[in-house]
Amino acid sequence: MKNQSKYLLLCFLLSIGLSSCSFLFGSKKDKEVDQIFEQGRIDPNLVPSNVGYVPVLPFFNQYINPVDVYVGFDNMLYVCDDMGVHISDLSGNEYRVIPIPKASKIVQDRRLFTYVCGRATVTRSGKTYNLPAVYKIMNAATAGAYQIIDTLIQPDCDATRNNFRGSEDEITAFTGIATTSDNTLYVTRTGPRNDATAFSAPDNAVLIFDASGINTSYAKELNANNSSLKSVLGLTGIASFCAPPQVQFGMNPSKDFFVLQGDLSQPVEFRTLWIKHNVDASSGETTYGQNSDLLLMDTSKATHFLYESYHLKHPVDICISPDKNGYIFVVDDLLDSVFVFTQAGYEGVNAPATSINKKQIIASFGGPGFDLFHFKKCSGVAYFNKVLYIADKENNRVCRYKLSTDIE
Repeated sequence: MKNQSKYLLLCFLLSIGLSSCSFLFGSKKDKEVDQIFEQGRIDPNLVPSNVGYVPVLPFFNQYINPVDVYVGFDNMLYVCDDMGVHISDLSGNEYRVIPIPKASKIVQDRRLFTYVCGRATVTRSGKTYNLPAVYKIMNAATAGAYQIIDTLIQPDCDATRNNFRGSEDEITAFTGIATTSDNTLYVTRTGPRNDATAFSAPDNAVLIFDASGINTSYAKELNANNSSLKSVLGLTGIASFCAPPQVQFGMNPSKDFFVLQGDLSQPVEFRTLWIKHNVDASSGETTYGQNSDLLLMDTSKATHFLYESYHLKHPVDICISPDKNGYIFVVDDLLDSVFVFTQAGYEGVNAPATSINKKQIIASFGGPGFDLFHFKKCSGVAYFNKVLYIADKENNRVCRYKLSTDIE
Protein backbone atom coordinates (compact mmCIF):
# COMPACT_ATOMS: atom_id res chain seq x y z
CA MET A 1 0.00 0.00 0.00
CA LYS A 2 2.89 2.30 0.89
CA ASN A 3 4.58 1.63 -2.46
CA GLN A 4 1.31 2.23 -4.26
CA SER A 5 0.93 5.62 -2.54
CA LYS A 6 4.47 6.59 -3.58
CA TYR A 7 3.67 5.53 -7.13
CA LEU A 8 0.49 7.63 -7.23
CA LEU A 9 2.35 10.64 -5.78
CA LEU A 10 5.10 10.25 -8.39
CA CYS A 11 2.52 10.10 -11.19
CA PHE A 12 0.79 13.18 -9.82
CA LEU A 13 4.03 15.20 -9.66
CA LEU A 14 5.06 13.98 -13.10
CA SER A 15 1.71 15.01 -14.57
CA ILE A 16 2.12 18.51 -13.10
CA GLY A 17 5.61 18.79 -14.54
CA LEU A 18 4.53 17.61 -17.96
CA SER A 19 1.50 19.89 -18.04
CA SER A 20 3.68 22.88 -17.19
CA CYS A 21 5.99 21.89 -20.06
CA SER A 22 3.23 20.98 -22.49
CA PHE A 23 4.39 23.61 -24.97
CA LEU A 24 7.94 22.27 -24.98
CA PHE A 25 6.89 18.70 -25.62
CA GLY A 26 3.80 19.51 -27.66
CA SER A 27 0.24 18.84 -26.59
CA LYS A 28 -2.86 17.19 -27.98
CA LYS A 29 -4.35 20.66 -28.31
CA ASP A 30 -1.76 21.77 -30.85
CA LYS A 31 -0.78 19.16 -33.43
CA GLU A 32 1.24 21.75 -35.37
CA VAL A 33 3.54 22.26 -32.38
CA ASP A 34 4.04 18.48 -32.21
CA GLN A 35 4.97 18.44 -35.88
CA ILE A 36 7.39 21.34 -35.57
CA PHE A 37 9.25 19.69 -32.72
CA GLU A 38 9.18 16.34 -34.49
CA GLN A 39 10.91 18.05 -37.39
CA GLY A 40 13.36 19.63 -34.94
CA ARG A 41 14.24 16.16 -33.64
CA ILE A 42 14.95 15.05 -37.19
CA ASP A 43 17.52 17.79 -37.67
CA PRO A 44 17.99 20.47 -34.98
CA ASN A 45 19.93 22.56 -37.50
CA LEU A 46 16.64 23.36 -39.26
CA VAL A 47 15.53 25.55 -36.36
CA PRO A 48 17.05 29.02 -36.85
CA SER A 49 19.13 30.40 -34.00
CA ASN A 50 17.59 33.87 -34.33
CA VAL A 51 14.37 34.52 -36.26
CA GLY A 52 13.17 32.67 -39.33
CA TYR A 53 10.60 30.24 -40.69
CA VAL A 54 10.46 26.66 -39.42
CA PRO A 55 8.96 23.85 -41.54
CA VAL A 56 5.75 22.37 -40.19
CA LEU A 57 5.69 18.70 -41.11
CA PRO A 58 4.29 16.85 -42.86
CA PHE A 59 4.22 18.72 -46.14
CA PHE A 60 1.26 17.72 -48.32
CA ASN A 61 2.24 15.66 -51.37
CA GLN A 62 -1.06 14.58 -52.96
CA TYR A 63 -0.96 17.18 -55.74
CA ILE A 64 0.11 17.29 -59.39
CA ASN A 65 1.69 20.64 -60.25
CA PRO A 66 -0.06 22.71 -57.56
CA VAL A 67 -0.27 26.33 -58.65
CA ASP A 68 -2.27 28.01 -55.89
CA VAL A 69 -3.10 27.47 -52.23
CA TYR A 70 -5.71 29.22 -50.09
CA VAL A 71 -7.32 28.83 -46.67
CA GLY A 72 -10.98 29.83 -46.78
CA PHE A 73 -13.31 31.56 -44.35
CA ASP A 74 -14.62 28.03 -43.72
CA ASN A 75 -11.17 27.02 -42.35
CA MET A 76 -10.65 24.56 -45.20
CA LEU A 77 -7.54 24.23 -47.36
CA TYR A 78 -7.99 24.77 -51.12
CA VAL A 79 -5.32 23.85 -53.67
CA CYS A 80 -5.44 24.27 -57.46
CA ASP A 81 -3.54 21.70 -59.51
CA ASP A 82 -3.82 19.75 -62.78
CA MET A 83 -6.84 17.83 -61.44
CA GLY A 84 -8.83 20.92 -60.44
CA VAL A 85 -9.50 22.18 -56.91
CA HIS A 86 -8.60 19.96 -53.94
CA ILE A 87 -10.45 20.65 -50.69
CA SER A 88 -8.91 19.37 -47.45
CA ASP A 89 -8.96 20.10 -43.77
CA LEU A 90 -5.93 21.88 -42.32
CA SER A 91 -4.30 18.55 -41.48
CA GLY A 92 -4.29 17.66 -45.18
CA ASN A 93 -7.11 15.10 -45.07
CA GLU A 94 -8.74 15.45 -48.48
CA TYR A 95 -12.49 15.93 -48.67
CA ARG A 96 -13.16 16.26 -52.40
CA VAL A 97 -11.74 17.40 -55.74
CA ILE A 98 -13.78 19.73 -57.97
CA PRO A 99 -12.67 19.30 -61.62
CA ILE A 100 -12.37 22.93 -62.73
CA PRO A 101 -10.56 23.06 -66.12
CA LYS A 102 -7.11 24.72 -65.81
CA ALA A 103 -7.80 25.88 -62.26
CA SER A 104 -5.15 28.47 -61.43
CA LYS A 105 -6.30 30.86 -58.67
CA ILE A 106 -8.82 30.53 -55.87
CA VAL A 107 -10.46 32.76 -53.27
CA GLN A 108 -13.54 32.76 -51.06
CA ASP A 109 -15.82 35.61 -50.02
CA ARG A 110 -17.38 36.12 -46.60
CA ARG A 111 -20.59 34.36 -47.68
CA LEU A 112 -18.46 31.23 -48.33
CA PHE A 113 -18.90 31.42 -52.10
CA THR A 114 -15.72 30.05 -53.68
CA TYR A 115 -14.29 31.61 -56.86
CA VAL A 116 -11.84 29.82 -59.15
CA CYS A 117 -9.99 31.15 -62.21
CA GLY A 118 -9.97 28.55 -64.97
CA ARG A 119 -11.00 28.05 -68.58
CA ALA A 120 -14.32 27.31 -70.28
CA THR A 121 -15.05 25.75 -73.67
CA VAL A 122 -17.75 27.61 -75.59
CA THR A 123 -19.13 27.52 -79.13
CA ARG A 124 -19.53 30.70 -81.16
CA SER A 125 -20.82 30.71 -84.75
CA GLY A 126 -20.15 26.99 -85.04
CA LYS A 127 -16.55 27.26 -83.79
CA THR A 128 -15.23 26.07 -80.44
CA TYR A 129 -13.13 28.36 -78.25
CA ASN A 130 -11.33 27.93 -74.96
CA LEU A 131 -11.83 31.12 -72.95
CA PRO A 132 -10.84 32.52 -69.55
CA ALA A 133 -13.51 31.98 -66.90
CA VAL A 134 -14.19 32.51 -63.21
CA TYR A 135 -16.35 29.81 -61.63
CA LYS A 136 -18.53 30.71 -58.64
CA ILE A 137 -19.11 27.64 -56.45
CA MET A 138 -21.61 27.18 -53.63
CA ASN A 139 -21.22 24.50 -50.95
CA ALA A 140 -17.68 23.68 -52.06
CA ALA A 141 -16.82 22.05 -48.74
CA THR A 142 -20.20 21.04 -47.31
CA ALA A 143 -21.56 17.54 -46.85
CA GLY A 144 -23.99 18.00 -49.73
CA ALA A 145 -23.25 18.36 -53.42
CA TYR A 146 -21.42 21.47 -54.57
CA GLN A 147 -22.97 23.71 -57.23
CA ILE A 148 -21.40 25.98 -59.85
CA ILE A 149 -23.93 28.80 -59.67
CA ASP A 150 -22.30 31.30 -62.04
CA THR A 151 -19.49 31.44 -64.59
CA LEU A 152 -17.90 34.72 -65.65
CA ILE A 153 -16.56 34.16 -69.18
CA GLN A 154 -14.38 36.44 -71.30
CA PRO A 155 -15.55 38.70 -72.93
CA ASP A 156 -19.21 38.46 -71.93
CA CYS A 157 -18.48 39.35 -68.30
CA ASP A 158 -16.86 42.66 -69.36
CA ALA A 159 -19.54 45.38 -69.46
CA THR A 160 -17.38 47.55 -71.75
CA ARG A 161 -17.28 44.90 -74.48
CA ASN A 162 -19.99 44.26 -77.04
CA ASN A 163 -18.07 42.09 -79.48
CA PHE A 164 -16.26 38.76 -79.55
CA ARG A 165 -12.72 38.71 -80.96
CA GLY A 166 -12.31 35.00 -81.46
CA SER A 167 -8.69 33.89 -81.13
CA GLU A 168 -7.72 37.18 -79.49
CA ASP A 169 -10.08 36.46 -76.62
CA GLU A 170 -8.66 32.95 -76.42
CA ILE A 171 -5.18 34.26 -75.67
CA THR A 172 -6.37 36.50 -72.84
CA ALA A 173 -6.22 35.09 -69.31
CA PHE A 174 -7.70 35.67 -65.88
CA THR A 175 -4.66 35.55 -63.65
CA GLY A 176 -5.72 36.62 -60.17
CA ILE A 177 -8.74 37.02 -57.95
CA ALA A 178 -9.53 38.72 -54.64
CA THR A 179 -12.54 39.74 -52.56
CA THR A 180 -13.18 42.64 -50.19
CA SER A 181 -15.14 42.85 -46.94
CA ASP A 182 -18.36 43.76 -48.79
CA ASN A 183 -17.89 40.82 -51.21
CA THR A 184 -16.72 42.95 -54.11
CA LEU A 185 -14.72 40.77 -56.50
CA TYR A 186 -11.47 41.84 -58.23
CA VAL A 187 -10.26 39.84 -61.25
CA THR A 188 -6.95 40.51 -63.02
CA ARG A 189 -6.77 39.99 -66.78
CA THR A 190 -3.94 40.00 -69.31
CA GLY A 191 -4.04 40.06 -73.08
CA PRO A 192 -2.78 41.63 -76.33
CA ARG A 193 -5.22 44.55 -76.84
CA ASN A 194 -4.31 47.58 -74.77
CA ASP A 195 -5.36 50.65 -76.74
CA ALA A 196 -5.56 53.51 -74.24
CA THR A 197 -7.97 55.45 -76.49
CA ALA A 198 -10.49 52.62 -76.94
CA PHE A 199 -13.89 52.71 -75.24
CA SER A 200 -13.59 49.16 -74.02
CA ALA A 201 -11.37 48.17 -71.13
CA PRO A 202 -7.83 47.16 -72.08
CA ASP A 203 -6.96 43.49 -71.79
CA ASN A 204 -4.40 44.35 -69.11
CA ALA A 205 -6.83 45.37 -66.42
CA VAL A 206 -8.35 44.83 -63.00
CA LEU A 207 -12.05 44.09 -63.51
CA ILE A 208 -14.45 44.91 -60.67
CA PHE A 209 -17.62 42.93 -59.93
CA ASP A 210 -20.27 43.56 -57.30
CA ALA A 211 -21.46 40.90 -54.86
CA SER A 212 -24.00 39.57 -57.37
CA GLY A 213 -21.35 39.06 -60.07
CA ILE A 214 -22.18 42.11 -62.22
CA ASN A 215 -19.20 43.87 -63.79
CA THR A 216 -19.50 47.42 -62.49
CA SER A 217 -16.24 48.86 -63.74
CA TYR A 218 -12.50 48.38 -64.09
CA ALA A 219 -9.64 50.33 -62.55
CA LYS A 220 -9.40 52.89 -65.38
CA GLU A 221 -6.47 54.86 -63.99
CA LEU A 222 -4.02 51.95 -64.17
CA ASN A 223 -1.53 51.99 -67.05
CA ALA A 224 -1.86 48.97 -69.33
CA ASN A 225 1.27 49.68 -71.41
CA ASN A 226 4.06 51.39 -69.49
CA SER A 227 5.74 50.67 -66.17
CA SER A 228 4.84 53.08 -63.38
CA LEU A 229 3.64 53.13 -59.77
CA LYS A 230 0.15 52.29 -61.02
CA SER A 231 0.65 49.99 -64.00
CA VAL A 232 -0.80 46.57 -64.79
CA LEU A 233 1.74 44.84 -67.02
CA GLY A 234 1.25 41.11 -67.44
CA LEU A 235 -0.60 40.77 -64.15
CA THR A 236 0.02 37.49 -62.32
CA GLY A 237 -1.86 38.02 -59.08
CA ILE A 238 -3.85 40.28 -56.78
CA ALA A 239 -4.56 40.47 -53.05
CA SER A 240 -6.91 42.51 -50.91
CA PHE A 241 -6.89 43.26 -47.19
CA CYS A 242 -9.84 40.95 -46.56
CA ALA A 243 -8.65 37.54 -45.36
CA PRO A 244 -9.84 34.75 -43.07
CA PRO A 245 -10.60 34.12 -40.30
CA GLN A 246 -13.87 35.95 -39.69
CA VAL A 247 -13.57 38.36 -36.77
CA GLN A 248 -16.16 39.50 -34.29
CA PHE A 249 -16.01 43.22 -35.02
CA GLY A 250 -15.80 43.08 -38.80
CA MET A 251 -13.11 42.79 -41.45
CA ASN A 252 -10.73 45.41 -42.76
CA PRO A 253 -13.03 47.58 -44.94
CA SER A 254 -10.24 48.83 -47.23
CA LYS A 255 -10.76 48.40 -50.96
CA ASP A 256 -7.07 48.93 -51.70
CA PHE A 257 -5.31 46.02 -53.38
CA PHE A 258 -1.88 44.77 -54.38
CA VAL A 259 -1.08 43.62 -57.92
CA LEU A 260 1.86 41.64 -59.28
CA GLN A 261 3.38 42.48 -62.66
CA GLY A 262 4.83 39.56 -64.59
CA ASP A 263 5.55 41.14 -67.98
CA LEU A 264 9.05 40.00 -69.00
CA SER A 265 9.09 41.79 -72.37
CA GLN A 266 10.11 45.13 -70.88
CA PRO A 267 11.89 46.45 -67.76
CA VAL A 268 9.47 46.70 -64.85
CA GLU A 269 10.97 48.57 -61.92
CA PHE A 270 8.37 47.66 -59.31
CA ARG A 271 6.89 44.19 -59.68
CA THR A 272 4.58 44.49 -56.67
CA LEU A 273 2.32 47.55 -56.41
CA TRP A 274 -0.04 48.80 -53.73
CA ILE A 275 -3.02 50.40 -55.52
CA LYS A 276 -5.07 52.87 -53.48
CA HIS A 277 -8.86 52.99 -53.73
CA ASN A 278 -9.89 56.65 -53.48
CA VAL A 279 -13.39 58.12 -53.18
CA ASP A 280 -13.93 61.84 -53.79
CA ALA A 281 -15.79 63.26 -50.79
CA SER A 282 -17.93 65.67 -52.83
CA SER A 283 -18.71 63.72 -56.00
CA GLY A 284 -18.47 60.17 -54.66
CA GLU A 285 -16.35 59.26 -57.69
CA THR A 286 -14.02 56.29 -57.26
CA THR A 287 -10.48 56.35 -58.62
CA TYR A 288 -7.41 54.13 -58.24
CA GLY A 289 -3.97 55.56 -57.64
CA GLN A 290 -0.43 54.88 -56.54
CA ASN A 291 0.93 54.57 -53.02
CA SER A 292 3.99 56.81 -53.11
CA ASP A 293 4.64 56.32 -49.38
CA LEU A 294 6.41 53.06 -50.16
CA LEU A 295 9.14 55.01 -51.96
CA LEU A 296 10.28 56.34 -48.57
CA MET A 297 12.90 53.70 -47.80
CA ASP A 298 14.33 54.22 -44.32
CA THR A 299 17.59 52.27 -44.18
CA SER A 300 17.73 52.69 -40.41
CA LYS A 301 14.69 50.41 -40.19
CA ALA A 302 15.30 47.88 -42.97
CA THR A 303 17.93 46.64 -45.41
CA HIS A 304 15.66 45.84 -48.35
CA PHE A 305 12.27 47.15 -49.46
CA LEU A 306 9.13 46.25 -51.39
CA TYR A 307 9.67 49.21 -53.73
CA GLU A 308 13.39 48.58 -54.15
CA SER A 309 14.11 48.87 -57.87
CA TYR A 310 14.16 45.52 -59.71
CA HIS A 311 14.19 43.61 -56.41
CA LEU A 312 11.76 40.92 -57.59
CA LYS A 313 11.96 39.10 -60.93
CA HIS A 314 8.62 37.38 -61.59
CA PRO A 315 6.24 37.40 -58.60
CA VAL A 316 3.25 35.11 -59.15
CA ASP A 317 1.19 35.19 -55.95
CA ILE A 318 0.65 37.40 -52.94
CA CYS A 319 -1.30 37.42 -49.69
CA ILE A 320 -1.61 39.74 -46.69
CA SER A 321 -1.86 38.43 -43.16
CA PRO A 322 -4.91 39.85 -41.34
CA ASP A 323 -3.30 39.73 -37.90
CA LYS A 324 -1.59 42.56 -36.06
CA ASN A 325 1.67 42.14 -38.01
CA GLY A 326 0.00 42.56 -41.38
CA TYR A 327 2.88 40.94 -43.24
CA ILE A 328 2.83 40.84 -47.04
CA PHE A 329 3.97 37.51 -48.51
CA VAL A 330 5.08 37.29 -52.16
CA VAL A 331 6.33 34.22 -54.04
CA ASP A 332 8.58 34.61 -57.08
CA ASP A 333 8.84 31.60 -59.40
CA LEU A 334 12.03 32.78 -61.14
CA LEU A 335 13.81 33.22 -57.81
CA ASP A 336 12.05 30.17 -56.30
CA SER A 337 11.62 32.19 -53.14
CA VAL A 338 9.08 33.63 -50.73
CA PHE A 339 9.55 37.25 -49.63
CA VAL A 340 8.16 38.81 -46.46
CA PHE A 341 7.45 42.55 -46.15
CA THR A 342 5.70 44.86 -43.72
CA GLN A 343 2.99 47.26 -44.82
CA ALA A 344 5.52 50.08 -44.50
CA GLY A 345 7.32 48.39 -47.38
CA TYR A 346 10.22 47.04 -45.29
CA GLU A 347 11.48 43.56 -46.09
CA GLY A 348 11.64 41.37 -43.02
CA VAL A 349 9.78 40.53 -39.83
CA ASN A 350 9.64 42.49 -36.61
CA ALA A 351 12.62 42.01 -34.28
CA PRO A 352 11.81 40.36 -30.93
CA ALA A 353 11.22 42.81 -28.07
CA THR A 354 14.41 41.60 -26.39
CA SER A 355 16.59 42.18 -29.47
CA ILE A 356 19.07 45.06 -29.46
CA ASN A 357 18.74 45.21 -33.26
CA LYS A 358 15.52 47.04 -34.09
CA LYS A 359 15.84 46.71 -37.85
CA GLN A 360 13.48 44.37 -39.64
CA ILE A 361 14.98 40.88 -39.71
CA ILE A 362 15.14 39.37 -43.19
CA ALA A 363 13.01 36.23 -43.14
CA SER A 364 12.62 35.72 -46.89
CA PHE A 365 13.92 32.33 -47.98
CA GLY A 366 14.09 29.83 -50.81
CA GLY A 367 16.12 29.23 -53.92
CA PRO A 368 15.93 26.27 -56.32
CA GLY A 369 15.86 22.82 -54.76
CA PHE A 370 13.69 20.15 -53.23
CA ASP A 371 14.58 20.13 -49.53
CA LEU A 372 12.49 21.73 -46.78
CA PHE A 373 13.68 25.27 -47.47
CA HIS A 374 13.87 25.31 -51.28
CA PHE A 375 11.37 25.23 -54.12
CA LYS A 376 10.90 24.47 -57.79
CA LYS A 377 8.56 27.05 -59.33
CA CYS A 378 6.78 28.08 -56.15
CA SER A 379 3.52 29.51 -57.43
CA GLY A 380 1.05 30.11 -54.61
CA VAL A 381 1.07 31.49 -51.08
CA ALA A 382 -1.47 31.62 -48.26
CA TYR A 383 -1.44 32.52 -44.57
CA PHE A 384 -3.76 31.39 -41.80
CA ASN A 385 -3.43 31.31 -38.02
CA LYS A 386 0.34 31.97 -38.05
CA VAL A 387 1.00 29.23 -40.62
CA LEU A 388 2.43 30.09 -44.04
CA TYR A 389 1.48 27.80 -46.96
CA ILE A 390 3.49 27.58 -50.20
CA ALA A 391 2.37 25.80 -53.39
CA ASP A 392 5.64 24.28 -54.64
CA LYS A 393 4.60 23.43 -58.18
CA GLU A 394 7.35 21.26 -59.63
CA ASN A 395 8.03 19.51 -56.32
CA ASN A 396 4.32 18.53 -56.32
CA ARG A 397 3.69 19.61 -52.75
CA VAL A 398 2.24 22.24 -50.46
CA CYS A 399 4.77 23.31 -47.82
CA ARG A 400 3.94 24.76 -44.40
CA TYR A 401 6.03 27.07 -42.21
CA LYS A 402 5.77 28.89 -38.93
CA LEU A 403 7.81 31.86 -37.75
CA SER A 404 10.20 30.72 -35.00
CA THR A 405 9.11 33.54 -32.70
CA ASP A 406 5.51 32.27 -32.94
CA ILE A 407 6.45 28.90 -31.40
CA GLU A 408 8.57 30.08 -28.50
